[in-house]
Parts: sequence; structure tokens; C-alpha cells
Amino acid sequence: MIQLDQVLVVDVEATCWETAPPPGQRNEIIEIGVCPVDVATGERGERRSILVRPRHSEVSPFCTELTTLTAAQVADGVTFAEACALLRREFRADRRVWASYGDYDRKQFERQCAAEGVRYPFGPRHVNVKTLFALVRALPREVGMSEALKIAGRPLDGTHHRGHDDAWNIAGLFAELVCTLRT
Repeated sequence: MIQLDQVLVVDVEATCWETAPPPGQRNEIIEIGVCPVDVATGERGERRSILVRPRHSEVSPFCTELTTLTAAQVADGVTFAEACALLRREFRADRRVWASYGDYDRKQFERQCAAEGVRYPFGPRHVNVKTLFALVRALPREVGMSEALKIAGRPLDGTHHRGHDDAWNIAGLFAELVCTLRT
């Protein structure tokens, strides 16, 4: 049964390159940012960063420039399987609705779970905050997270393209949307 007390807002950072991945490498999650939102109050919980050690790729200089994450930092992370188990154990991710800004995060989890034979950590309910924001604000198109924060009059808190900071900012947008829809 799905629990509706909290929504887990998730943002992932993955290995990336300026152009195509080098031969033998692929996009892999290197950070999972999580920020629970209490549905009744709209309050954000603690922002959390789970660093994940990549198995099939390296953190490129471009990736470090974008995310600030270095190869040394993620080398100390947990395996992807351990990260997925942690999401289920500590956040009950398999029994809660989860949300992300756009579909990239959902699709990346699906791809990586399939590629590595890891149990998908989430339940069947996903909210695309990017689409929800555009619909509630009656925008002519979906906008990026930074633009959404500007439209909502919210500052960017932390470092853009760091999972825990982006999850925190997305959770703020999501909480505001839920409160708006209730009135």
C-alpha cells in the first residue's frame, strides 16, 4: 500500500561528458539527492546526499565542473545497489510517492536498475514537478528548475547540479504547488 504522508523529492546527478561518452562508458548515477515533503504541512525534511560509486564510467572534468563532484568524492560512495536499498530502508521509497523535476531521474533509475539487475527502489507513483509547475502556473511550456524558481520568486538555495541542493529547491517548489492546489 502506498503511504501518502510524505512525497520523496529526488534529484540525481550522473556521469556526463561534453560530447558522447568515451567508448565503454555510460551515464551512471553518482549522487542521489533526497528531500522528503510532509504532505499535510508542506514542510521540507532534511536534505540528504547519497554519493554513488560508478562502475562503468569515470567522472569527467566536464562533470566535475557542472556538479562540483570529483572522482575522489564518488569513489568513497556506496554502490548503486546499496543506494537503492538505502532508499527503501531509510525513506520507504518503495511505499511512497516520489517526485523529480522532469522525467530524466525516473528514466535514469529505470535504465540503471535494468542494466545492473538492481531492484527498482521506488513505488509505482511518480510526480513530474516540471509538468505540474507548468500546468498550475498556466505556462505555455515547461521550464527548467532555475527558471521555475525565478517565476516562483524563490532563490536558488545551494549549488545547482548538486543532488541534495536541487532536491531541496524542487521540494520547495513542490510544496508550494501542493498548497496552491489545496486552496
